[in-house]
Amino acid sequence: MNALTQTGLMLRWQLRRSLESIPLLIVVQAFLAVTTVLGYKLLIGDVSPEMGLYLATGAPTVTLIMVGLVMTPQQVVQAKTEGTFDWMRTLPVPRMVFLIADMVMWTLIALPGMVLGVFIGAWRFDVELTVSPWVVPAALLVSLTAAAVGYAIAVLVKPAVAHLISQALVFVVLLFAPVSYPADRMPEWLQRAHEWLPIAPMAELLRATLDTSAFSMSGRSLVVLLVWAAAALVAVGVALKRRA
Repeated sequence: MNALTQTGLMLRWQLRRSLESIPLLIVVQAFLAVTTVLGYKLLIGDVSPEMGLYLATGAPTVTLIMVGLVMTPQQVVQAKTEGTFDWMRTLPVPRMVFLIADMVMWTLIALPGMVLGVFIGAWRFDVELTVSPWVVPAALLVSLTAAAVGYAIAVLVKPAVAHLISQALVFVVLLFAPVSYPADRMPEWLQRAHEWLPIAPMAELLRATLDTSAFSMSGRSLVVLLVWAAAALVAVGVALKRRA
């Protein structure tokens, strides 16, 4: 049995195991996308055309990032606490197959909320997005990177700490990261910090592919994002092998 077949079988097994919670997770993501759009409108009041673009492209980004950085570590922590995480690692499949199947599952869960966020944002702020075909690989890269980082948090630190980190990341993503507003609105030290963290490059990449006429992405941000994705996957892979 080759690795692709093993990954497909493991993905089916993961989806069936999570069948009861997946509909609820998708509904939560859709609700998050809608509330992000409508909530920021209430908070800001009159929205300029520039801010409308940021909010319309920020809602799908928030949805993707939340699934990876918040829901993924919480679900992995729950599996570790229940013992199912250790049991699954006893299955006769390579650790990377186990990891890739999980990454694909979380990406599939995140995508419906992202699509809904795009439509709701464009409608609510009356903006016309110039969507690039590259939005599909961009969304997959953002989703996989966020899920990989979230997975690394859950695997590398104690469950209680991982849970607290995931809760703190909710506020960081919603309020203290340049996702739904320009980076120059933040203090300079926070702007410098986000130049090395993955959230701002994720938002920059999705903005640049959701509206090519208004946004672009620097090569440096893409490199930062790819480094975070690779580092998180390597860290998780090493941790899973050491603890097997």
